[in-house]
Amino acid sequence: MKEKSVNKYNKRFLSILKNKLNLLFITIFALLIIVALVIYNFILLPSIRLKGSRYIEIDYLSEYKEKGYSAHFLHDDITSKVKVVSNVNTKKLGDYEVKYSVNINGFKRQVVRKVKVTDKTAPVIKLASKDDIYVCPNCKYKEEPFSATDNYDGDVTDKVKVTSTDNKITYSVTDKHGNKSEISRKIIYEDKTPPVITLIGNETVYAFVNEEYKELGATAIDNCDKDISNKVKVKGEVNINKPGTYELTYATIDKAGNKAEVKRNVIVSERGRNGTIYLTFDDGPKTGTTDVILDILKEEGIEATFFVTNSGPDYLIKRAFDEGHTIGLHTASHNYSIVYSSVDSYFQDLGIVSERVKNITGVESKIIRFPGGTSNTVSRKYSNGIMTSLTREVLSRGYHYFDWNISSGDAAGGRPTPDEIANNVISSLSKNKVNMVLMHDIKTYTRDALRTIIKYGKDNGYTFEKITMTTEMITQRVNN
Repeated sequence: MKEKSVNKYNKRFLSILKNKLNLLFITIFALLIIVALVIYNFILLPSIRLKGSRYIEIDYLSEYKEKGYSAHFLHDDITSKVKVVSNVNTKKLGDYEVKYSVNINGFKRQVVRKVKVTDKTAPVIKLASKDDIYVCPNCKYKEEPFSATDNYDGDVTDKVKVTSTDNKITYSVTDKHGNKSEISRKIIYEDKTPPVITLIGNETVYAFVNEEYKELGATAIDNCDKDISNKVKVKGEVNINKPGTYELTYATIDKAGNKAEVKRNVIVSERGRNGTIYLTFDDGPKTGTTDVILDILKEEGIEATFFVTNSGPDYLIKRAFDEGHTIGLHTASHNYSIVYSSVDSYFQDLGIVSERVKNITGVESKIIRFPGGTSNTVSRKYSNGIMTSLTREVLSRGYHYFDWNISSGDAAGGRPTPDEIANNVISSLSKNKVNMVLMHDIKTYTRDALRTIIKYGKDNGYTFEKITMTTEMITQRVNN
């Protein structure tokens, strides 16, 4: 009986032991598999590590920017061998993938980044004016133009809701995906805008000594008071008995107290006498020509005008000045690309030659001639409309500019003879006009033609004068 109990117990023990051994074997086997998988995945297989999140959300029509990645195999950097395949299309809403894969000796690895393209950008509302709006007192506000565009829906102007109170307007719009924009601005019932005064005639007008000056007047329009031309007052006086530049101020004020004023220059000069010849020379001085021209002028007892540059010797400018000739300003560089690139560039160039003349003569010259003349078109190449601006600006700064109505032709191409230069001038002279003659004192054929021109003038009853600040300005039509 005891034997049976022992055997039964032994069998039971052996069964339990067997089960435990089986479980141990299974556990060990599972651990071996796990170890093998770990070795395969983390040692034998390449690794790819993504920078940034594996799940990215970007806006519609934005640019997908790769955040980066790295790859390694057995401690070696194999990032350069990673292939990236992307189907991201930011022009279309949806879910996309960026796949990163690498294959090293048959061992492959692939990871995926999820990219979602969504519309989270609110529409953009544009107003004609973002500032607060001032409305004339006792007037109704008139809606100004506005528009709204959405990056996904396109033009959504018709969806804009406009709500207004007594002093505020709010514009709001929502796109198809619930993105909302809203802006507001104030309405202020107050007149803050000054009247606009418009001169009748030009900003600069001309009058002559002992001749009547006729005031042209001005108009004035106000945004609230309308036409208030009758309220324009003119301050300043023009003395027609004395040559000079006189400034007139035209001023007015509206009912709200907004003031406006504009100015006009009136240049009073001595009217040029018909039959007068003004000999003018550009681009000098130059040794061998200017000095000989000065000798001839001195012998003939004639005073002329020299529009100088920054070239040539100082002593010739000093001699011309000391002998009673007018020293005008032409240009320092005579480089059109510099002179006419801007208003500031012109005055910088002019300032250089002006300083030179002042240092030599002790006098600041305000008599100028534009390179190429007022009517030049070459300036269009460098700055559109600059001659229109300069002709106004030089006068406002106190300069008088002079063109010509007779050209000697000595600046043209080729090599004309002295006789040709003299004939060009002589054939254009007239007793019925003021004769402003353009010549260049750097030309030998001009030098050699000068005495013939002077002799003809004297023999035929012409008088010779130099330009002064009281001389009537001879100008050409502005073409730029």
